[in-house]
Amino acid sequence: MDHKAKEKLIEVRKARGFTQKEMADKLCMDVSGYTKRENGQTKIRFGQWVELAKTLNVPIDDIYEEDEKQSWTFKDNAVGNYCASNIYITVPESVMESQQKYIHKLEEENNELKQLLMKK
Repeated sequence: MDHKAKEKLIEVRKARGFTQKEMADKLCMDVSGYTKRENGQTKIRFGQWVELAKTLNVPIDDIYEEDEKQSWTFKDNAVGNYCASNIYITVPESVMESQQKYIHKLEEENNELKQLLMKK
């Protein structure tokens, strides 16, 4: 975790009056697991950032830095890594195939509509 994000998380937690143990309890984890996330030993996934924001009752922007490089990996054989706003996503082959089929179908429908419009 980025040093700045770590500081923001700690600052917001303390401002809300929560100890690390209280945060761990609220998140249903042991205190060492929470501490490792807060001190950067364990990477925080995006879903966990969302849970942290909910627990702290703050907008996610108060604790999450958009320019942080986060990575999500789906359980499957990944075939591509994509980046949007410095958020990296590993996409599994099954999802890629499904999306490619959908795109192909849309392209066919688009061509059919173009042909219909040309006939008018």
